[in-house]
Amino acid sequence: MTAVAATLGLIGALGLTSCADEAADSVAFAIDGVLVTYNTNTVVGAASGGPQAFARVLTGFNYHGPDGQVVSDHDFGMVSVVGRTPLVVDYEIKPEAVYSDGKPVTCDDMVLTWAAQSGRFPLFDAASRAGYTDIATVDCTPGQKRARVSFAQDRAFIDYGQLFDATSMMPSHVIADELGLGEGGVTRAVLDNDGPALEGIARVWNTTWNLTPDLDLKRFPSSGPYKLDSVSDDGAVVLVANDKWWGTPPVTGRVTVYPRSAELQDRVNEGAYDVVDIAAGSSGILNLPDDYVRTDFASAGVEQLIFAPAGLLAEVPARRALALCTPRDVIARNAELPVVDLRLNTATEDAYGSAEATPEAGEFAVANPDAARAALGNRPLTVRVGYQSPNARLAATVGAMAKSCAPAGITVQDAAGPDTGPQALRDNRIDVLIASTGGAAGAGSSGSSAVDAYTLHSGNGNNLSRYSNGRIDGIISTIAVTADPKELARLLGEAGPILWADMPTLPLYRQQRTLLASTKMYAVSGNPTRWGAGWNMDRWKLSE
Repeated sequence: MTAVAATLGLIGALGLTSCADEAADSVAFAIDGVLVTYNTNTVVGAASGGPQAFARVLTGFNYHGPDGQVVSDHDFGMVSVVGRTPLVVDYEIKPEAVYSDGKPVTCDDMVLTWAAQSGRFPLFDAASRAGYTDIATVDCTPGQKRARVSFAQDRAFIDYGQLFDATSMMPSHVIADELGLGEGGVTRAVLDNDGPALEGIARVWNTTWNLTPDLDLKRFPSSGPYKLDSVSDDGAVVLVANDKWWGTPPVTGRVTVYPRSAELQDRVNEGAYDVVDIAAGSSGILNLPDDYVRTDFASAGVEQLIFAPAGLLAEVPARRALALCTPRDVIARNAELPVVDLRLNTATEDAYGSAEATPEAGEFAVANPDAARAALGNRPLTVRVGYQSPNARLAATVGAMAKSCAPAGITVQDAAGPDTGPQALRDNRIDVLIASTGGAAGAGSSGSSAVDAYTLHSGNGNNLSRYSNGRIDGIISTIAVTADPKELARLLGEAGPILWADMPTLPLYRQQRTLLASTKMYAVSGNPTRWGAGWNMDRWKLSE
């Protein structure tokens, strides 16, 4: 179930007289997320702009191409299926693969990835366990470049190509050095189920890669064409060519990735950004100078209301009341998009996706303040609705909610902030987060519905509403290993009424993306997944 989106042509070709033109030394890349951690596998990291920034810094066996499709990265290594029942997959890392600090990339990094994201060791603040939870063993001899991954019986994860991919594999030797575990110490701790050692490993995995201007670059080695050079006071990340990279060198020697700014329009007017990858409408109506090309396209993520697990909206009647007065039709129409009713089949546009649009969804198609008031028993309710600001489209969404819900006795307060995201919801600083899949300001989606569905699986890190329903867990788990469209449609149809009744989230519309590029840029291509346009930044060229 790989995401399918309209294929985007390469942007900027019209601005080039010849591909042989000299390439500029640097490119400025603006995104719509914050850059807070190098580890994009934590709850906060997965929802950040990190995947857009680091897709060609931390490489893996696969990456996501311009349609969101999984593409094998043979520079990193090879993947071979050697068994089907149970599923057994062999991985071989390229012999010459080394980190930018000269340390080899080994199967120890795969063991760390599995340990952190399998759910077996809950101290890891991992965003998702999808697929990794189905792995029974990772056979790895410490320090070697081969691993055999065996899945549990009857748990042949349908999208196994999503595992051990770009940005998923962190350098295990950094953790081993930090904790004094020695070479292969992380693998030994995992395989021996060494509780005290694993506690330390999880703590370091969760926090050691936070991005700050005073960071120690020794902790941030790269396995890709680019490496981290510095972080500025305004949160921008500077990437430079990695001299230890064993593949084709990047075309441009330096890329600066800028988090979203309130001054985006001014910066575009000044020509300060060469590439911009943001949610459509998030910066209002952009007036483009003649030397930019714009492309709008659908992401694989769904903009949605995600309800807090504690506080005023912890109870189902309160969530349903807010959903009943939310004018989904008006919100979608303002975005010039259709309303979306998807929660488990979000990443794909296919024939059986409509199975989720069960009759129960019709109750929430348009605002019904009377029904909302009745659901609350005529009690007043004040709700703090947050999102990452600045975002003109989501500000308008909150405004529409406030106007529509006031007759129901529900006061909707705009609680946006520049760092508002999953952590604000977890800390009960807001009652509702408006965001895409997993709480992301950007697309958020992995490109796989089987993976994204885990945002509603109990115990999953990016299940931000902490929703727990045994039958829904069973449905999500079955979807992960099911390829039959008829069975998928049946499962989605069964899940629909349950999810509309429990209301852990309220889907609004499919997040659209806006990609801007200077007419002097070559090889910039959009991407509907959370890795965005950065998926091939090492091929970008700015003609001088």
